[in-house]
Amino acid sequence: MKRTIIISLFIFSIEWVHAQFAENHAIYFSKELNFGNYIGLNADLNYVYKERFSLKIGYNGNIRKPKSQPEDYSSGLVKGILLGLENPYDQMENYQIAFGKIGRLNKSGTVRINFLVGVGYTVIREPENWQKIESKSLIAENYTWNYKRDNTASLIINPKIEFPLTWIFGLTVSPMLEINKYSVYYGVGIGTMVGLLRKPVK
Repeated sequence: MKRTIIISLFIFSIEWVHAQFAENHAIYFSKELNFGNYIGLNADLNYVYKERFSLKIGYNGNIRKPKSQPEDYSSGLVKGILLGLENPYDQMENYQIAFGKIGRLNKSGTVRINFLVGVGYTVIREPENWQKIESKSLIAENYTWNYKRDNTASLIINPKIEFPLTWIFGLTVSPMLEINKYSVYYGVGIGTMVGLLRKPVK
């Protein structure tokens, strides 16, 4: 009997703490597929205070066909079997932190804009030094190349449209602009949100 009472009190206290936390705080994970001048993905940890202010810590990774790639470049049959995963790409990775303001787009709070602005540490890798291989083989690629790497800071502008459909699950449409001295990324991410998204409806 005593054990049952202790367990019941423990469960009640957890639910009470959860309810109190959810009144003013939301914390959730979001992931998105990106489409723009690069393609790739976002993965973010998000925090919202009183459904007004937000913080995002995230990762953004993207690739595209190299701008420097020769027109007659061929990956060969060997890399072709790997669906191009070993091909050279222009790569842009960004580790970012951003602060934002939340605005409701409907009364129920199931559609909102999370306007985020922040900074990021960006790593850019691009193939260079293309050297043609004089071979008629169709198996191997017909160029050698190597990557150059640049590190820089980026300005992040990310006005997310969020759809917290329930307390714990939602959808997101995430336009993003990343500006740095070497390159610019622009695109839209489409994905999901999972976690504590908004205060429970009483």
